[in-house]
Amino acid sequence: MSRDILSEHEQQKKAPKYREVTAQMGMLVEDRASGFCGDVVKITFEAVTLRDRKNQFRHFRWKEGAFLLEGKPVTLVRATQTSAAATAPKRTTNSGSVAASGPVRAKVARAARIWVEGKHDAELVEHVWGDDLRDLGIVVEPLHGIDDLAGAVREFQPSTKRRLGILVDHLVIGSKESRIAAEVRDPNVLITGHPFVDVWAGIRPKVLGLQAWPDVPRGQPWKEGMCRALGTDLSTFWPRLRNKVTTYADLSPELVGAVERLIDFVAEAEE
Repeated sequence: MSRDILSEHEQQKKAPKYREVTAQMGMLVEDRASGFCGDVVKITFEAVTLRDRKNQFRHFRWKEGAFLLEGKPVTLVRATQTSAAATAPKRTTNSGSVAASGPVRAKVARAARIWVEGKHDAELVEHVWGDDLRDLGIVVEPLHGIDDLAGAVREFQPSTKRRLGILVDHLVIGSKESRIAAEVRDPNVLITGHPFVDVWAGIRPKVLGLQAWPDVPRGQPWKEGMCRALGTDLSTFWPRLRNKVTTYADLSPELVGAVERLIDFVAEAEE
């Protein structure tokens, strides 16, 4: 069916107008569509992130009349470039980050680092958090495996100026990964993780129009099994999947929370 542009225009003119409110860190709002209620912990060009009382994170695009503030529907908007500069928004512990207005020159890299398990993990973190990382001068490096994690940490020599954050796949109770992580005990090292066997699964399947990722029988390589089930080529699937991610809402809350905690931890290292 062809679009009726004039009819759409008339409908837009008749749509109710909502009071615009500038989103602020810590503001308590409710998403009208889902009923998800929480405080604002991240503000970007694309979305606003809320955290509820159970410490769950969800990300919502900027939409007309999408939120309830003190029980009344409002339209949340980002601060203008002028007001953003005046208030000097910056990242704070456990509160996410505010994207800078316009291009930002990357800072000199900190001695602190974030390690992730592999190349795809590093690419996804850069794809989603790249602006924050460059603004803070944080470098993300792939580990290519964590079998000798304790040895790698000792070689790195963490300190108050060389904090180390480590993102681990499949960090669940009783897993091999959890046992390896438990061997690292250093106040200047933070290990977080997500429950997925591979970072690919930390991307919501809805980006490809799926309800869930295919089940892969135990003992089979997960990536190969998933691509086989989807009838796609393993060698070309990852770039297409990664580029489908356009906002934090395309990632699982477990993955988002794990990365956010690492960035906050590393950003607090002495300079």
